[in-house]
Amino acid sequence: MTLGLSGIGVSRGIAIGRLAMLRHGASNVFELLLDPDQVEPEIERFRNAVQQASQQLRGIRDAIAESTPKDVAEFIDTHLLMLDDEMLSEAPVDIIRERRCNAEWALKIQRDDLVSVFDQMEDPYLRSRRDDVNYVFERILRGLQRGEGGGETRRLSHRIIVAESLSPADIVYLQHNHIAGFITETGGPLSHSAILARSLKIPAVVGVHTATLLLQDNETVIIDGASGLVLAVTDSDVIADYRRKLRAQHEQRRALLALRGAPTVTLDRHHIALRANIELQEDVRSLKQVSAEGVGLYRTEFLYLKRDRPADEEEQLRTYRRVVRALAGKPLTIRTLDLGADKTCSDEPAHPQGPNPALGLRAIRRCLKHVDAFKPQLRAILRAAAYGPVRLMFPMLTSISELEAALALLEQVKRELRRERRRFDNRIAVGAMIEVPAAALSASAFAARLDFMSIGTNDLIQYALAIDRLDDEVNYLYDPLHPAVLALISMALEAGKRAGIPVSMCGEMAGDTRYTRLLLGMGLREFSTPPSSLLEVRQVITRSRIDLLQDSCREILNVSDQGEIAQRVRLLNESDQLGQVAEC
Repeated sequence: MTLGLSGIGVSRGIAIGRLAMLRHGASNVFELLLDPDQVEPEIERFRNAVQQASQQLRGIRDAIAESTPKDVAEFIDTHLLMLDDEMLSEAPVDIIRERRCNAEWALKIQRDDLVSVFDQMEDPYLRSRRDDVNYVFERILRGLQRGEGGGETRRLSHRIIVAESLSPADIVYLQHNHIAGFITETGGPLSHSAILARSLKIPAVVGVHTATLLLQDNETVIIDGASGLVLAVTDSDVIADYRRKLRAQHEQRRALLALRGAPTVTLDRHHIALRANIELQEDVRSLKQVSAEGVGLYRTEFLYLKRDRPADEEEQLRTYRRVVRALAGKPLTIRTLDLGADKTCSDEPAHPQGPNPALGLRAIRRCLKHVDAFKPQLRAILRAAAYGPVRLMFPMLTSISELEAALALLEQVKRELRRERRRFDNRIAVGAMIEVPAAALSASAFAARLDFMSIGTNDLIQYALAIDRLDDEVNYLYDPLHPAVLALISMALEAGKRAGIPVSMCGEMAGDTRYTRLLLGMGLREFSTPPSSLLEVRQVITRSRIDLLQDSCREILNVSDQGEIAQRVRLLNESDQLGQVAEC
């Protein structure tokens, strides 16, 4: 007998194993009245639990492999900062003293107060931060109730984890226990946990709303992270079939290693530029391991986030220059600040967040409004470009007037540097992110004024389909194969072709091999992916013929039904283009 459940496949791969149920938040908390002489020992017990939770998280953080994406550590750092914050570490102490109650009850009172604040926020992303509060609360609570830092004592090696939700810190901890995969009841394809699962190559299915009710501890489960299928099985034939698929998956991963250092050339001899997305200088190491042809997207927000004050011009120059030198002649594309929405800087001029930050003062809009904060970055990028090939890229442009204002400011900065006799690249290549439907529709006008363009699919899809990609209620609508999305991408590619400038893609879609052949057939010749996805994309490219893809992709662009588009793309991916080469 086989029970099948359907969810959202967020990290491809097949996993087979015994199920292990993790139940966060299952602990009951009761209020106890303490005698006066019990108050201080209770406070000490609470502080010990906080310290134990902090020690365990630091242990997880320190155990992270160097090859792991740096944002993994940032997730854990967020929880460590919350443990250090007085709102969680000290406020319960005051409650214990005032009410003479047990630490568990004081912690619950404070947690409920904080969660209610987040629940009242309009922005879905900020509202989701309550999950971080709940996670830290559970860490401390488990320490109080069991006298340990929330450590999972069960053997999890080769198990498939099922939980209502998993935080990034949970996933890192579970990875170090060698889990086979995980299933959660909540989540979407662009949640932090989903992105992390893909980076760590952990098969995962999320949004299986009844998983903890219908699945049973210790039963055999199969998950398919590509299709989103979850199977609870007793049928030996089904298990044997998936074991064969699992062996093929392992062989595929070994084959990928042979592509390190290989050129990215199609079967009909088209060279495709395959670059990587990075955030920190340390990421260059993983880029070199997969022989990427430079950096197609260097996010600079880390120089402004989680700091008392943003990096000044000289610190930015030193940082960019180190990356330029580490790339040893390969191009570096630096995106200017994309602050706003879910990323804010404490040192910026104070102003209230709008009702929808994703549609408010963010990215280039914010930079052009706060020119004094923007100019040091432009100066640092121009100066860094004197040490190697650097391209400058503006994010979230929506109109030609914004582009002209940004270019005018760039020229002003160049004049200042000339007067100061500073070294800089006067002819630096300037590009723009095409990540707003208005920019895609105006791509020809943008292309006439730019040296290159880069399609940012994450925001382009979000804005085109009017959905918040971080909101579990609507993220099922997030579909890269929506005909409107494909039309916008095609407009940008065609505009670049007519203007004779390169167009790359740096969103999640570029690193997903389900779309690689479609994008090649549509005309994309430059991909920028997470380093963890680069070899898979290279493999698909080297097994494809553009001359055999173009007609099929033109036909796909004329289809209006999403289901039919998805079916045609599947057939495109299943075609044996190696065999077709032999026939030619």
